[in-house]
Amino acid sequence: MHLNPEETARYSRHLLLPEVGLEGQKKLKTASVLCIGLGGLGSSIAPYLAAAGVGHLGLIDGDQVELSNLQRQLLHSTKDIGRKKSESAYDALSAINPHVQLTLYDQVLTTKNAKEIAALYDIIIDGSDNFPTRYLANDLAFFLKKPLVYGSVFRFEGQCTFFDTAHGGPCYRCLFPEIPPPKTIPTCSEAGVLGVLPGIVGLFQATETLKYLLGIGDSLAARLLHVNALTMKFREFQLRKDPHCPLCGENPSITELIEESPRCMLAPSMSSEPTIPSITVESLAEKFQGPQAVQLIDVREPFEYEICRIPGSKLIPLGELSSRLHELNKEEEIYLQCRSGGRSADALLMLQQAGFSKLYNVEGGILAWAERIDPSVVKY
Repeated sequence: MHLNPEETARYSRHLLLPEVGLEGQKKLKTASVLCIGLGGLGSSIAPYLAAAGVGHLGLIDGDQVELSNLQRQLLHSTKDIGRKKSESAYDALSAINPHVQLTLYDQVLTTKNAKEIAALYDIIIDGSDNFPTRYLANDLAFFLKKPLVYGSVFRFEGQCTFFDTAHGGPCYRCLFPEIPPPKTIPTCSEAGVLGVLPGIVGLFQATETLKYLLGIGDSLAARLLHVNALTMKFREFQLRKDPHCPLCGENPSITELIEESPRCMLAPSMSSEPTIPSITVESLAEKFQGPQAVQLIDVREPFEYEICRIPGSKLIPLGELSSRLHELNKEEEIYLQCRSGGRSADALLMLQQAGFSKLYNVEGGILAWAERIDPSVVKY
């Protein structure tokens, strides 16, 4: 393995570093990295690894580029809206460094494809934005005895660490043994995230990856680095292996890859639990065309209501609903709507418990309304 003259010039600033040098750059050229997720974190991770000369990058993401991505996902641009993220990323990374081999996986990581894909790579980077993938990436790294570079962001805060269970270190389940119950933790699409924050945390992840591949420096193994972008303060937490961990503990209960339930889904209905009647946005639009007044309650926050609304809706934020029941007509049908359907489902269950019966959850919320009924409604 050698560097050609163009590569020597391209990586000259690396070659000047005694800790990297020619031998280190050759290590990077022969290395392979799997990047899970090409969103906010991946948009920082993948370009820097490509620019650094990592020889083979695996890029896995089954999503398409959306307008709301562009505030933080700099791998993609306005012209890429509607394209597969894997294809958009391929074009961007090829332009950064044509010497890097790029393998695309336009799919979601699952228990069926995870081992086959990850077995080809030296290290796994988790740049996902959901709990099921996060737990799957952790378990996958454990079973394949590969290091995992973890990062996550929320609003103005982010964190990063390096999991190395093959050498006795803790895993993600040592911190959080089980996936959080549905809807207990909002996603970035629900709570928001400062656009630059995934870039900051993604750079931490890329740095940890390069140090591992080069065999230099002190990793974040058994240390969790936390950043608050509002205060620009960093904190470090020591991580310890949990002997009772269900995956890497002394008596593990997880002995193979398992498919965790998506965080954004409603909890499975049990026979003793109330049902959630629903209505499509098409049917709701027909209701508005009829002679009867429509009682449509928007349970989002006031700032969301200012961004966009369905004409004729009434704002009652979910947190105020229990104290404003007197504003609702129990004798008429009540339609409940939020951004995508999760909070309005919670509102429906709350009203059922309060004795209301003529209730319907608007499937897909105002996002579905904007996509299928009124394109002039702003999506956020």
